Amino acid sequence: MTLRGISVLVIAQLGTLGLIQAQTKGQEHWVATWATAQNLVRQAPARPSAAPAAAPATPATSAQTIGARGFDNQTVRMIVRTSIAGRRLRVRLSNAFGGTPVVLGAAHLAIRAKESAIVPDSDRPLAFNGKPGCTIAPGVVLFSDPVDLNVPPLTELAVSLYFPGETGPPTTHATALHDTYISKEGDATAKPEIAGPVTTQSYYWLAGVDVLAPAKAALLVTFGDSITDGARSTNETNHSWPALLAARLAANKKTATIGVANMGIGGNRVLRDGTGASALARFDRDVLAQPGVQWVTLMEGINDIGREASVPAEAVTADELIGAYKQFIEQAHAHGVQVIGCTLTPYEGAGYSRETGEAVRAALNAWIRTSGAFDAVVDFEKATRDAANPKRIRAEFDPGDHLHPNDAGYQAMADAFDLAIFTRKK
Repeated sequence: MTLRGISVLVIAQLGTLGLIQAQTKGQEHWVATWATAQNLVRQAPARPSAAPAAAPATPATSAQTIGARGFDNQTVRMIVRTSIAGRRLRVRLSNAFGGTPVVLGAAHLAIRAKESAIVPDSDRPLAFNGKPGCTIAPGVVLFSDPVDLNVPPLTELAVSLYFPGETGPPTTHATALHDTYISKEGDATAKPEIAGPVTTQSYYWLAGVDVLAPAKAALLVTFGDSITDGARSTNETNHSWPALLAARLAANKKTATIGVANMGIGGNRVLRDGTGASALARFDRDVLAQPGVQWVTLMEGINDIGREASVPAEAVTADELIGAYKQFIEQAHAHGVQVIGCTLTPYEGAGYSRETGEAVRAALNAWIRTSGAFDAVVDFEKATRDAANPKRIRAEFDPGDHLHPNDAGYQAMADAFDLAIFTRKK
Protein backbone atom coordinates (compact mmCIF):
# COMPACT_ATOMS: atom_id res chain seq x y z
CA MET A 1 0.00 0.00 0.00
CA THR A 2 1.31 3.49 -0.81
CA LEU A 3 1.98 6.11 1.86
CA ARG A 4 -1.01 8.06 0.57
CA GLY A 5 -3.19 4.96 0.91
CA ILE A 6 -2.01 4.39 4.47
CA SER A 7 -2.78 8.02 5.34
CA VAL A 8 -6.30 7.77 3.92
CA LEU A 9 -6.88 4.53 5.87
CA VAL A 10 -5.67 6.06 9.15
CA ILE A 11 -7.82 9.15 8.65
CA ALA A 12 -10.84 6.96 7.89
CA GLN A 13 -10.23 4.86 11.01
CA LEU A 14 -9.83 7.96 13.19
CA GLY A 15 -13.06 9.34 11.75
CA THR A 16 -14.87 6.09 12.57
CA LEU A 17 -13.41 6.11 16.10
CA GLY A 18 -14.58 9.70 16.60
CA LEU A 19 -18.08 8.74 15.45
CA ILE A 20 -18.17 5.80 17.86
CA GLN A 21 -16.99 8.01 20.73
CA ALA A 22 -19.59 10.64 19.89
CA GLN A 23 -22.30 7.99 19.79
CA THR A 24 -21.12 6.57 23.13
CA LYS A 25 -21.23 10.01 24.75
CA GLY A 26 -24.81 10.44 23.57
CA GLN A 27 -26.02 7.12 24.87
CA GLU A 28 -27.95 6.44 28.05
CA HIS A 29 -26.02 4.82 30.86
CA TRP A 30 -26.66 3.26 34.25
CA VAL A 31 -26.67 5.59 37.25
CA ALA A 32 -27.49 4.66 40.83
CA THR A 33 -30.72 6.31 41.95
CA TRP A 34 -30.36 4.75 45.42
CA ALA A 35 -27.67 2.73 47.16
CA THR A 36 -26.53 1.77 50.62
CA ALA A 37 -23.33 0.45 52.20
CA GLN A 38 -23.09 -3.02 53.68
CA ASN A 39 -21.94 -3.46 57.26
CA LEU A 40 -19.01 -5.64 58.20
CA VAL A 41 -19.52 -7.91 61.21
CA ARG A 42 -16.41 -9.44 62.73
CA GLN A 43 -17.11 -12.13 65.31
CA ALA A 44 -15.23 -11.43 68.53
CA PRO A 45 -13.71 -14.47 70.27
CA ALA A 46 -15.80 -15.85 73.10
CA ARG A 47 -14.78 -14.71 76.56
CA PRO A 48 -14.91 -17.04 79.56
CA SER A 49 -17.28 -15.88 82.25
CA ALA A 50 -17.13 -16.60 85.97
CA ALA A 51 -20.87 -16.18 86.31
CA PRO A 52 -23.22 -18.96 85.23
CA ALA A 53 -24.81 -18.49 81.85
CA ALA A 54 -28.25 -16.95 81.81
CA ALA A 55 -31.19 -19.16 80.99
CA PRO A 56 -31.98 -19.16 77.29
CA ALA A 57 -34.64 -16.71 76.23
CA THR A 58 -37.96 -17.75 74.80
CA PRO A 59 -37.56 -18.65 71.12
CA ALA A 60 -37.43 -15.34 69.39
CA THR A 61 -39.56 -13.85 66.67
CA SER A 62 -38.37 -10.33 67.41
CA ALA A 63 -37.10 -8.15 64.62
CA GLN A 64 -33.61 -8.00 66.08
CA THR A 65 -33.30 -11.78 66.36
CA ILE A 66 -34.73 -12.40 62.91
CA GLY A 67 -32.35 -9.89 61.42
CA ALA A 68 -29.37 -11.48 63.11
CA ARG A 69 -30.12 -15.09 62.25
CA GLY A 70 -31.36 -14.56 58.71
CA PHE A 71 -34.44 -16.02 57.03
CA ASP A 72 -36.01 -19.34 56.10
CA ASN A 73 -38.95 -19.63 53.70
CA GLN A 74 -39.66 -15.92 54.18
CA THR A 75 -40.10 -12.77 52.13
CA VAL A 76 -38.40 -9.49 52.97
CA ARG A 77 -39.91 -6.29 51.54
CA MET A 78 -37.57 -3.28 51.79
CA ILE A 79 -38.34 0.37 51.05
CA VAL A 80 -35.97 2.73 49.25
CA ARG A 81 -36.39 6.21 47.79
CA THR A 82 -35.13 7.14 44.34
CA SER A 83 -33.16 10.32 43.79
CA ILE A 84 -33.41 10.63 39.98
CA ALA A 85 -36.13 9.44 37.63
CA GLY A 86 -35.93 6.43 35.36
CA ARG A 87 -38.01 4.34 32.97
CA ARG A 88 -35.78 1.26 33.07
CA LEU A 89 -34.37 -0.09 36.32
CA ARG A 90 -32.20 -2.83 37.74
CA VAL A 91 -31.54 -3.97 41.32
CA ARG A 92 -28.14 -4.81 42.80
CA LEU A 93 -27.82 -7.49 45.47
CA SER A 94 -24.68 -8.03 47.52
CA ASN A 95 -23.36 -10.78 49.76
CA ALA A 96 -20.31 -8.66 50.54
CA PHE A 97 -19.66 -10.05 54.00
CA GLY A 98 -21.51 -13.35 53.92
CA GLY A 99 -19.60 -16.56 54.53
CA THR A 100 -21.98 -18.88 52.65
CA PRO A 101 -23.97 -18.74 49.40
CA VAL A 102 -27.49 -17.33 49.69
CA VAL A 103 -30.29 -18.78 47.55
CA LEU A 104 -32.86 -16.26 46.33
CA GLY A 105 -36.09 -17.86 45.11
CA ALA A 106 -37.87 -14.80 43.71
CA ALA A 107 -37.61 -11.02 43.63
CA HIS A 108 -40.00 -8.21 42.72
CA LEU A 109 -39.78 -4.43 42.34
CA ALA A 110 -42.76 -2.08 42.70
CA ILE A 111 -43.73 1.45 43.63
CA ARG A 112 -44.69 1.68 47.28
CA ALA A 113 -48.17 2.88 48.24
CA LYS A 114 -48.22 2.84 52.06
CA GLU A 115 -46.45 0.71 54.64
CA SER A 116 -45.93 -2.68 52.94
CA ALA A 117 -48.57 -2.08 50.25
CA ILE A 118 -47.56 -1.48 46.63
CA VAL A 119 -49.19 0.57 43.87
CA PRO A 120 -51.40 -1.67 41.71
CA ASP A 121 -49.97 -2.47 38.27
CA SER A 122 -46.49 -1.27 39.24
CA ASP A 123 -45.27 -4.71 40.33
CA ARG A 124 -42.44 -6.13 38.22
CA PRO A 125 -40.89 -9.59 38.73
CA LEU A 126 -37.11 -9.49 38.58
CA ALA A 127 -34.96 -12.02 36.76
CA PHE A 128 -31.28 -12.83 37.00
CA ASN A 129 -29.79 -13.93 33.69
CA GLY A 130 -33.31 -14.79 32.60
CA LYS A 131 -34.13 -16.86 35.69
CA PRO A 132 -36.49 -15.91 38.54
CA GLY A 133 -33.95 -16.67 41.25
CA CYS A 134 -30.22 -16.82 41.78
CA THR A 135 -27.52 -17.81 44.22
CA ILE A 136 -25.46 -14.97 45.69
CA ALA A 137 -22.03 -16.35 46.46
CA PRO A 138 -19.90 -14.88 49.27
CA GLY A 139 -18.43 -11.51 48.34
CA VAL A 140 -20.44 -11.27 45.12
CA VAL A 141 -22.59 -8.45 43.72
CA LEU A 142 -25.34 -9.51 41.29
CA PHE A 143 -27.36 -7.26 38.97
CA SER A 144 -30.94 -8.14 38.09
CA ASP A 145 -32.02 -8.06 34.48
CA PRO A 146 -33.49 -4.62 33.64
CA VAL A 147 -37.24 -4.03 33.90
CA ASP A 148 -39.37 -1.26 32.40
CA LEU A 149 -41.11 0.92 34.97
CA ASN A 150 -41.64 4.68 34.87
CA VAL A 151 -40.42 6.00 38.20
CA PRO A 152 -40.37 9.73 39.02
CA PRO A 153 -37.65 11.27 41.17
CA LEU A 154 -38.04 11.00 44.95
CA THR A 155 -40.31 7.97 44.65
CA GLU A 156 -40.45 5.21 47.23
CA LEU A 157 -39.94 1.72 45.84
CA ALA A 158 -40.53 -1.68 47.42
CA VAL A 159 -37.93 -4.37 46.75
CA SER A 160 -39.20 -7.83 47.78
CA LEU A 161 -36.88 -10.82 48.13
CA TYR A 162 -37.97 -14.41 48.87
CA PHE A 163 -35.54 -16.81 50.53
CA PRO A 164 -36.80 -20.41 50.24
CA GLY A 165 -34.29 -21.93 52.67
CA GLU A 166 -32.10 -20.96 55.59
CA THR A 167 -29.88 -18.04 54.66
CA GLY A 168 -27.62 -17.77 57.67
CA PRO A 169 -26.66 -14.34 59.04
CA PRO A 170 -27.33 -11.68 56.41
CA THR A 171 -25.22 -8.97 54.82
CA THR A 172 -27.05 -5.89 56.11
CA HIS A 173 -27.25 -2.16 56.43
CA ALA A 174 -28.53 -1.38 59.89
CA THR A 175 -29.98 2.12 59.44
CA ALA A 176 -32.64 1.92 56.75
CA LEU A 177 -34.72 4.82 58.14
CA HIS A 178 -37.66 3.00 56.52
CA ASP A 179 -39.54 0.00 57.85
CA THR A 180 -38.68 -3.38 56.35
CA TYR A 181 -41.51 -5.93 56.28
CA ILE A 182 -40.80 -9.63 56.86
CA SER A 183 -43.41 -12.30 56.17
CA LYS A 184 -44.08 -15.15 58.59
CA GLU A 185 -43.54 -17.66 55.80
CA GLY A 186 -43.74 -18.22 52.07
CA ASP A 187 -43.22 -16.31 48.86
CA ALA A 188 -45.06 -12.99 49.16
CA THR A 189 -42.98 -11.09 46.62
CA ALA A 190 -45.98 -10.56 44.31
CA LYS A 191 -48.49 -9.88 47.10
CA PRO A 192 -50.15 -6.42 47.22
CA GLU A 193 -48.98 -6.20 50.85
CA ILE A 194 -47.29 -8.35 53.49
CA ALA A 195 -49.84 -9.75 55.92
CA GLY A 196 -48.99 -9.51 59.62
CA PRO A 197 -45.30 -8.79 59.10
CA VAL A 198 -42.45 -8.45 61.54
CA THR A 199 -40.79 -5.10 60.92
CA THR A 200 -37.18 -4.02 61.22
CA GLN A 201 -35.25 -0.96 60.08
CA SER A 202 -32.48 -2.72 58.20
CA TYR A 203 -31.68 -3.66 54.62
CA TYR A 204 -30.72 -7.25 53.78
CA TRP A 205 -28.48 -8.12 50.81
CA LEU A 206 -29.80 -5.01 49.03
CA ALA A 207 -26.99 -2.82 47.64
CA GLY A 208 -28.57 -0.50 45.08
CA VAL A 209 -31.18 0.41 42.50
CA ASP A 210 -29.96 1.84 39.19
CA VAL A 211 -31.81 3.66 36.40
CA LEU A 212 -30.97 3.91 32.73
CA ALA A 213 -30.39 7.64 32.57
CA PRO A 214 -29.48 10.30 29.97
CA ALA A 215 -25.82 10.74 29.08
CA LYS A 216 -25.58 13.90 31.20
CA ALA A 217 -26.87 12.16 34.33
CA ALA A 218 -24.34 11.47 37.07
CA LEU A 219 -24.06 10.40 40.70
CA LEU A 220 -22.98 11.99 43.95
CA VAL A 221 -21.82 9.50 46.59
CA THR A 222 -22.02 10.74 50.18
CA PHE A 223 -19.34 8.84 52.08
CA GLY A 224 -19.21 8.91 55.86
CA ASP A 225 -20.43 7.69 59.22
CA SER A 226 -23.69 7.92 61.18
CA ILE A 227 -24.16 11.66 60.53
CA THR A 228 -24.19 10.91 56.80
CA ASP A 229 -26.24 7.75 57.39
CA GLY A 230 -28.94 9.91 59.01
CA ALA A 231 -28.88 8.68 62.61
CA ARG A 232 -31.43 10.40 64.87
CA SER A 233 -33.46 11.68 61.92
CA THR A 234 -37.16 10.80 61.93
CA ASN A 235 -37.99 7.39 60.47
CA GLU A 236 -40.04 7.29 57.24
CA THR A 237 -39.51 11.02 56.51
CA ASN A 238 -36.35 11.02 54.35
CA HIS A 239 -34.62 13.55 56.58
CA SER A 240 -31.00 12.48 56.38
CA TRP A 241 -28.95 15.28 54.86
CA PRO A 242 -28.20 13.24 51.69
CA ALA A 243 -31.94 12.66 51.18
CA LEU A 244 -32.66 16.36 51.73
CA LEU A 245 -29.86 17.29 49.33
CA ALA A 246 -31.32 14.88 46.76
CA ALA A 247 -34.61 16.78 47.04
CA ARG A 248 -32.81 20.09 46.43
CA LEU A 249 -31.02 18.68 43.40
CA ALA A 250 -34.26 17.25 42.00
CA ALA A 251 -36.04 20.60 42.35
CA ASN A 252 -33.34 22.47 40.40
CA LYS A 253 -33.60 22.09 36.61
CA LYS A 254 -29.82 22.27 36.17
CA THR A 255 -29.17 19.46 38.68
CA ALA A 256 -32.28 17.29 38.26
CA THR A 257 -30.30 14.44 36.65
CA ILE A 258 -27.84 14.11 39.55
CA GLY A 259 -28.47 11.06 41.72
CA VAL A 260 -27.44 10.66 45.35
CA ALA A 261 -26.17 7.42 46.91
CA ASN A 262 -25.88 7.49 50.70
CA MET A 263 -22.81 5.47 51.71
CA GLY A 264 -22.79 6.41 55.38
CA ILE A 265 -22.41 3.72 58.03
CA GLY A 266 -23.15 4.45 61.67
CA GLY A 267 -20.08 3.89 63.84
CA ASN A 268 -17.73 3.79 60.86
CA ARG A 269 -14.10 4.86 61.19
CA VAL A 270 -11.52 6.01 58.66
CA LEU A 271 -8.41 4.16 59.77
CA ARG A 272 -9.74 1.01 61.46
CA ASP A 273 -12.77 -1.23 61.24
CA GLY A 274 -15.62 -0.19 63.49
CA THR A 275 -19.21 -0.68 62.46
CA GLY A 276 -18.51 -1.55 58.87
CA ALA A 277 -15.13 -2.01 57.28
CA SER A 278 -12.91 1.05 57.65
CA ALA A 279 -13.37 3.87 55.16
CA LEU A 280 -9.97 3.02 53.70
CA ALA A 281 -11.07 -0.59 53.17
CA ARG A 282 -14.44 0.20 51.59
CA PHE A 283 -13.71 3.24 49.41
CA ASP A 284 -13.26 1.28 46.17
CA ARG A 285 -16.47 -0.73 46.60
CA ASP A 286 -18.70 1.93 48.12
CA VAL A 287 -17.57 4.91 46.04
CA LEU A 288 -15.61 4.10 42.90
CA ALA A 289 -17.74 1.09 41.93
CA GLN A 290 -21.04 3.01 42.05
CA PRO A 291 -22.63 3.38 38.59
CA GLY A 292 -22.32 6.91 37.23
CA VAL A 293 -20.26 8.35 40.10
CA GLN A 294 -18.87 11.82 39.39
CA TRP A 295 -18.65 13.41 42.85
CA VAL A 296 -18.00 12.17 46.38
CA THR A 297 -18.39 13.99 49.70
CA LEU A 298 -15.92 13.10 52.46
CA MET A 299 -17.06 13.61 56.05
CA GLU A 300 -15.64 11.07 58.42
CA GLY A 301 -13.24 10.84 61.33
CA ILE A 302 -15.22 11.76 64.44
CA ASN A 303 -15.43 8.09 65.50
CA ASP A 304 -11.67 7.71 65.06
CA ILE A 305 -11.21 10.82 67.20
CA GLY A 306 -13.71 9.72 69.86
CA ARG A 307 -12.22 6.24 70.14
CA GLU A 308 -9.49 7.59 72.44
CA ALA A 309 -12.08 7.91 75.21
CA SER A 310 -12.55 4.13 75.44
CA VAL A 311 -9.37 2.73 73.83
CA PRO A 312 -6.47 5.15 74.41
CA ALA A 313 -4.13 2.95 72.35
CA GLU A 314 -6.23 3.77 69.26
CA ALA A 315 -5.98 7.54 69.58
CA VAL A 316 -5.42 9.22 66.22
CA THR A 317 -3.69 12.37 65.08
CA ALA A 318 -4.92 14.94 62.58
CA ASP A 319 -1.96 14.03 60.38
CA GLU A 320 -3.11 10.39 60.21
CA LEU A 321 -6.61 11.40 59.17
CA ILE A 322 -5.28 13.92 56.65
CA GLY A 323 -3.09 11.19 55.17
CA ALA A 324 -6.15 9.01 54.63
CA TYR A 325 -8.06 11.92 53.09
CA LYS A 326 -5.18 12.53 50.68
CA GLN A 327 -5.40 8.89 49.62
CA PHE A 328 -9.16 9.17 49.02
CA ILE A 329 -8.60 12.26 46.89
CA GLU A 330 -5.87 10.58 44.85
CA GLN A 331 -8.00 7.47 44.27
CA ALA A 332 -11.04 9.51 43.27
CA HIS A 333 -9.14 11.79 40.91
CA ALA A 334 -7.54 8.78 39.22
CA HIS A 335 -11.10 7.71 38.28
CA GLY A 336 -12.26 11.18 37.23
CA VAL A 337 -14.32 11.68 40.40
CA GLN A 338 -14.42 15.12 42.02
CA VAL A 339 -14.03 15.31 45.80
CA ILE A 340 -16.03 17.59 48.09
CA GLY A 341 -14.49 18.02 51.53
CA CYS A 342 -16.96 18.48 54.40
CA THR A 343 -15.89 19.78 57.80
CA LEU A 344 -16.71 17.69 60.87
CA THR A 345 -19.61 18.99 62.94
CA PRO A 346 -19.19 20.00 66.63
CA TYR A 347 -19.40 17.32 69.31
CA GLU A 348 -18.67 18.91 72.71
CA GLY A 349 -20.85 17.17 75.31
CA ALA A 350 -21.02 13.88 73.41
CA GLY A 351 -20.13 10.77 75.39
CA TYR A 352 -16.70 10.44 73.82
CA SER A 353 -15.87 14.14 73.58
CA ARG A 354 -12.41 15.08 74.91
CA GLU A 355 -10.28 18.22 74.66
CA THR A 356 -7.53 16.25 72.96
CA GLY A 357 -10.04 15.02 70.40
CA GLU A 358 -11.38 18.53 69.87
CA ALA A 359 -7.88 19.66 68.95
CA VAL A 360 -7.70 16.92 66.31
CA ARG A 361 -11.11 17.84 64.91
CA ALA A 362 -10.16 21.52 64.71
CA ALA A 363 -6.89 20.73 62.93
CA LEU A 364 -8.60 18.44 60.41
CA ASN A 365 -11.28 21.05 59.71
CA ALA A 366 -8.66 23.74 59.21
CA TRP A 367 -6.90 21.54 56.66
CA ILE A 368 -10.16 20.78 54.84
CA ARG A 369 -10.92 24.51 54.55
CA THR A 370 -7.47 25.78 53.59
CA SER A 371 -5.45 23.00 51.93
CA GLY A 372 -6.82 23.46 48.43
CA ALA A 373 -6.77 19.66 48.10
CA PHE A 374 -10.49 19.39 47.34
CA ASP A 375 -12.50 20.28 44.27
CA ALA A 376 -15.00 22.00 46.59
CA VAL A 377 -15.59 22.43 50.32
CA VAL A 378 -18.85 22.45 52.29
CA ASP A 379 -18.59 23.84 55.82
CA PHE A 380 -20.90 21.64 57.89
CA GLU A 381 -19.33 22.89 61.11
CA LYS A 382 -20.28 26.47 60.29
CA ALA A 383 -23.81 25.39 59.36
CA THR A 384 -24.47 23.59 62.65
CA ARG A 385 -22.32 25.16 65.38
CA ASP A 386 -23.55 27.24 68.30
CA ALA A 387 -22.48 30.84 67.74
CA ALA A 388 -21.84 31.27 71.47
CA ASN A 389 -19.82 28.03 71.72
CA PRO A 390 -18.51 26.83 68.34
CA LYS A 391 -17.38 23.52 69.87
CA ARG A 392 -21.02 22.58 70.50
CA ILE A 393 -23.91 21.90 68.10
CA ARG A 394 -26.70 24.48 68.13
CA ALA A 395 -29.37 23.65 70.69
CA GLU A 396 -32.19 23.69 68.13
CA PHE A 397 -30.26 21.11 66.06
CA ASP A 398 -29.39 18.82 68.98
CA PRO A 399 -31.63 15.77 69.63
CA GLY A 400 -29.93 15.33 73.00
CA ASP A 401 -26.75 13.37 72.34
CA HIS A 402 -24.73 16.48 71.38
CA LEU A 403 -23.35 14.62 68.36
CA HIS A 404 -25.96 13.83 65.71
CA PRO A 405 -28.16 16.58 64.27
CA ASN A 406 -31.94 16.31 64.35
CA ASP A 407 -34.16 16.84 61.30
CA ALA A 408 -33.63 20.61 61.38
CA GLY A 409 -29.88 20.18 61.71
CA TYR A 410 -29.78 17.81 58.74
CA GLN A 411 -31.76 20.37 56.73
CA ALA A 412 -29.15 23.01 57.57
CA MET A 413 -26.43 20.66 56.33
CA ALA A 414 -28.25 20.00 53.06
CA ASP A 415 -28.81 23.73 52.63
CA ALA A 416 -25.08 24.40 53.11
CA PHE A 417 -24.37 23.09 49.60
CA ASP A 418 -23.91 25.57 46.78
CA LEU A 419 -25.55 23.65 43.94
CA ALA A 420 -23.20 25.38 41.51
CA ILE A 421 -20.64 22.77 42.66
CA PHE A 422 -22.47 20.30 40.45
CA THR A 423 -22.75 22.46 37.33
CA ARG A 424 -19.22 23.79 37.07
CA LYS A 425 -17.12 22.52 34.20
CA LYS A 426 -14.18 20.35 35.17
